[in-house]
Amino acid sequence: MSNLKKRIAIFASGSGSNAQKIMEYFKNSDTIEVGLILTNNPDAFVLQRADNFEIPSHIFDKQEFTKTDNIINLLENHSIDLIVLAGFLWLIPQNLLNAYPNKIINIHPSLLPKYGGKGMYGDKVHLEIMKNNETESGVTIHFVNQHFDEGEIIYQSHFKITKNDNLEMIKFKGQQLEHTHYPKVIEGLLKKMKSI
Repeated sequence: MSNLKKRIAIFASGSGSNAQKIMEYFKNSDTIEVGLILTNNPDAFVLQRADNFEIPSHIFDKQEFTKTDNIINLLENHSIDLIVLAGFLWLIPQNLLNAYPNKIINIHPSLLPKYGGKGMYGDKVHLEIMKNNETESGVTIHFVNQHFDEGEIIYQSHFKITKNDNLEMIKFKGQQLEHTHYPKVIEGLLKKMKSI
């Protein structure tokens, strides 16, 4: 058994509230650590969050992400075991999927397969749910494949929507579930991974 910690890389495009919760959750772990934060947005607040935890970060553009192996090399140099998408809005290119088979996960703010697919993220998801007068929603954690929100589902958690719930309330309920369950699911997946 290796005594090295399992290492996570988090990809985020924006504020990074899920990234924050994951960094907090594993801050004092003996077995798992966040090793790298990556973003396609030089203004993303997640970079500040990474700084606060003294975790290295990397900003990339579409060219580097989709046309080179730079990101794969960077992940390998940081001994990354699992890639976690936390509000990351680009499709993952095939070379990265091949390098990390069943080792890239995402969280989506609905009960997939409902309200998934290209362009369905953040408030857009919740607004559709409200428009259709749904009585429940939730979050889905799933493996990532070459299509938006179509990978195998790992975990789902539900919440009720009442007729008085506005957008902010639905968002809040969803985020509570995300922040509670995402770090625990990540921990469970990493514990299942064999040490080399």
